[in-house]
Amino acid sequence: METEVDVSKLTFEQLKKVRMHLKKMIDVGGSDLHVKANAVMRARINGEMKQFSDGIMSKEDALTFAKELLKERFDEFVEKKELDLVYPFDENNRFRVNIFFQMDGVSAVFRVIPVKIPSLKGLHLPEIVRSFTQKKRGLVLVTGGTGSGKSTTLAALIDELNLTKKKHVITIEDPIEFVHKDQGCIINQRSVGQDTLSFSNALRAALREDPDIILVGEMRDRETINLALHAADTGHLVFSTLHTLDAKETINRIIAQFPTEEQNRVRISLAGVLQGVISQRLLPAKDGGRCAALEVLVRTPLIETLIMENRDIEIKDAIEAGKDHYGSQSFDQAIYELYNEGVVTKEVAMEYATSASDLELRISGIGSGKVSATPNAMQQEGQPLIDDDDIFGLK
Repeated sequence: METEVDVSKLTFEQLKKVRMHLKKMIDVGGSDLHVKANAVMRARINGEMKQFSDGIMSKEDALTFAKELLKERFDEFVEKKELDLVYPFDENNRFRVNIFFQMDGVSAVFRVIPVKIPSLKGLHLPEIVRSFTQKKRGLVLVTGGTGSGKSTTLAALIDELNLTKKKHVITIEDPIEFVHKDQGCIINQRSVGQDTLSFSNALRAALREDPDIILVGEMRDRETINLALHAADTGHLVFSTLHTLDAKETINRIIAQFPTEEQNRVRISLAGVLQGVISQRLLPAKDGGRCAALEVLVRTPLIETLIMENRDIEIKDAIEAGKDHYGSQSFDQAIYELYNEGVVTKEVAMEYATSASDLELRISGIGSGKVSATPNAMQQEGQPLIDDDDIFGLK
C-alpha cells in the first residue's frame, strides 16, 4: 500500500461527499456519522442508527477518503491502523474522528463536538455537580458509556472554574474537543500524540508546572491512575473520566487495576481523595430528544468508610440515603424524577433503571422514593434505624 500521499494529486471528491452527509446530520441534530467501506453511510440520531446515503462507498473510495482526510498523516494511519483527530467542519462545527481499518477496508466515525461550551445550568445538571468546582483538592470522576456526555459535562465544569476562579488549569486530552479561552483562569490544553506522548507522561510533567486543577481525559492504565491519586493527594483538584456504569463499578474498576497486594493501599488512597463520582446515562425523552439521568456520589464520612472497608455493595444505599442531606442521588432516584416530571415514559424509565422492580414500587406509590442505607451504614452516620414499615411509607 502506498503510504506517501501527494496532496496536489488529490481531488477531495470523497471528502466532499462525506462533508455533504455531515452537513445533513448537523441539520437533523444527529450525533455520529459512520463511514464504512463497502457500505452505505449511517448516522446516529436520538440514539438510533439510521441509513443516511443510498450509494455504497467502495473499498477503493474509502481508502481515497482516508488520504483526503488525513493527508500527510496517512502514513501514520497505515502504521498504527487507527487514529484519533479533530476535524474542523466550519467555524460553528467540529467533529471528533476515529478512523480505523476493518476487514472490508477503512471505516471512520465522526462525533459532533459543540463549539459553544455548555454551562452547567444549560445542561440541567443537579446543583450538587457545581459544588465539585468549589473543592480545593481531591478527585472528581465523570463516568458512563460511550456517548453518554462525559466530555460535555467535563467541559462545563472547566468552564465554570474558568468563569469563577483565578487558577492554573492543565488539561490532558486525546484529542482536544472543547477549546477553552483564558478568562479568570489560565488554561493549558495538551493533546496526547501532538503535545505529549501519553497521559502518564503529561500528568507526571503537570506536577512540575504549577497547576491548581488538572483534567485527565481518561484514566486508561495503572500508571495514570496512580499519578492522578498522587496529584489529588498533594493538593490538586483532579478531574477525569472512566468508562464505567456507576459509582460502585468505578471504585471497583480503579482498585482492580492493581495487583492484589497493592489493592488495600489503593483503596485507602482512593477513600482519602475521592470527592465525587458523576455517572451518566442518556434516556430517550418524550419530545423525541434525549435527556441525562445522573447518579451522583458525594464524599461523606460514610462513603469514605465503605470504600476503605471494601463494603462497596452498600454504596448505592448510602447514595440514596444521602439525597436530602448531601445532594447525592442514585440512577433510580434520578430516573424516578424524570418520570415524575413527565420527561420520560414509564417504559423508558423501567428499561434504564438499575432496579426495575424498585422503581415500579416507587411509581406505584408503595415506595417512598427514598431508600435507606443498610443498618450498619446508618448507625455509622449516627442516624436512627429505619424499619421496614417506614421504608415502604406505611407509617
